[in-house]
Amino acid sequence: MADSSVLLVLHDVAPETWPDYREFVAAVDRLGQIPMSWLVVPDFHRRNPLDASPDFCRLLDTRLARGDELILHGCYHADEAPPPRSPRDWFMRRVFTHEGEFYPLDEDEAMHRLEAGMALFSRLGWPLHGFVPPAWLLGPGARRALARSGLTYTSDPGHFYLLPDYHRIEAPGLVWSARSAWRRGMSRVVSEQMLRRHHQAPLLRLGLHPVDMRHRLSREYWLDLLIRLLRDGRRPMTKIDWLNQHRRAAREAA
Repeated sequence: MADSSVLLVLHDVAPETWPDYREFVAAVDRLGQIPMSWLVVPDFHRRNPLDASPDFCRLLDTRLARGDELILHGCYHADEAPPPRSPRDWFMRRVFTHEGEFYPLDEDEAMHRLEAGMALFSRLGWPLHGFVPPAWLLGPGARRALARSGLTYTSDPGHFYLLPDYHRIEAPGLVWSARSAWRRGMSRVVSEQMLRRHHQAPLLRLGLHPVDMRHRLSREYWLDLLIRLLRDGRRPMTKIDWLNQHRRAAREAA
């Protein structure tokens, strides 16, 4: 496991969700220098504009100073587009999720929102390399817009994609569905199965959500799993640091 890594990724980061994460982040900090990747929403559900939350922005400044990475995660994290018209779109936007913001957008609107998020990061002095769409959903228009955004990468639950050509890199990720007791129990079983399947994988990503932090079972599972993986010798990294390392190794091997 000497060359293997673990990435701790916090989804849906916003002033509203920070109270969910606060104690968990403090517990991780007590383990030592564990870099994290924060998926930051510029205005979560249109009620959390970062520009109106200077204290929270200063908190994220301190996380950058610790070596964490801030990643653009949508604009509003809410699907506000007109109702779906096809059975597939209805499933993706009403059954799979109600928050796939970038799934129904055309290219112009997707680019407008990407540029707004990028401008916000620039105003706040935050370096920006990656974009992760809410619910990992990119429609065709958003996919084209992201390709010409100038950003470095995006990702889904199982892969990284290097932009602009969407070159795919295997990157297995664990994620829970924690909204009910039976879902939490099933998520634990599935996570352990994935750990066995990907035990030798050079990279494992742990994708946490605010709802995970609201339940003792899921919250303690993530902390215990992180500790297990660190004891196994996995190196904690941010997404961009791991990708930079991966690209250097690929160049040297070429």
